[in-house]
Amino acid sequence: MSEVSKPSSPVRASTLRRMKKKKTPISMVTAYDATFARLFDQAGIDVLLVGDSLGMVVQGRDGTLEVTLEDVIYHTRAVVRGTTRAHVVADMPFMSYQIDPGEALRNAGRLMKEGHAHSVKLEGGAEYGPTVAKIVGAGIPVMGHVGLLPQSVHAMGGYRVQGRTASEARSILEDARALAEAGAYAVVLEGVPAELASRVTQDLEIPSIGIGAGPGCDGQVLVGYDLLGLNTGHRPKFVRAFAELGMATIDAARSYVQSVKEGSFPSEEHAYSAKERLFGPRALEDEGDEEAPPYGAAS
Repeated sequence: MSEVSKPSSPVRASTLRRMKKKKTPISMVTAYDATFARLFDQAGIDVLLVGDSLGMVVQGRDGTLEVTLEDVIYHTRAVVRGTTRAHVVADMPFMSYQIDPGEALRNAGRLMKEGHAHSVKLEGGAEYGPTVAKIVGAGIPVMGHVGLLPQSVHAMGGYRVQGRTASEARSILEDARALAEAGAYAVVLEGVPAELASRVTQDLEIPSIGIGAGPGCDGQVLVGYDLLGLNTGHRPKFVRAFAELGMATIDAARSYVQSVKEGSFPSEEHAYSAKERLFGPRALEDEGDEEAPPYGAAS
């Protein structure tokens, strides 16, 4: 059994920038509740992302567009409660930042004040430079996100790799540069060719964190449920399950059902006992009184 690692200094946005300079890879995983946050934190994960992917993996929806700001605030609070070291990033959900920079700032502030997030993440490129600058200017760290953008899945024609042509690659590179210039402290590169991700990583002073972007990024992010193999359906090419807990969970639940049906659970070892006889005649409490008749004897 693995030992639980001892907590070290909290990871901050500035920590991640130093990690890039030192060429120390960054590990990032999505989390949505205190239990998984605590386990990932104890494992030494650097960054926990409360992603709007919760719409699919927690709420059972087809995409992320229906996730609300209140949803993310609720789950972020839970993740922060389970964390002592990891940096917690809260996703800004669809339409919480797209209308104007002022509203984006207000909503980012809610994620920090009510959700207790350490930073926020938003999708989009150069067009959101002013929004990023507005939020950063108020003292809120912002992580960018370019390439495949789940919130723009309909405009992009589905979940498909981005940046496969020279013009698309140049556009994504310029988007990443614009976010960095606006003050973003890191950028997620999702669903782009490895060659492009490596170029962006070399070009920027801020860390790049890849998902489906190859090994050339400064860090990697996976959905926590994918990492653990909890999703038993289709597994995207970029996903590696480091355990198969989905089938293990099904097997454990089947074993529980069988034990309940056959009466082997709970057994005496799982039951509590009383300090005294709860029903029927009992010993008299006053010293010197006669003892009560044996339990079950006729009175």
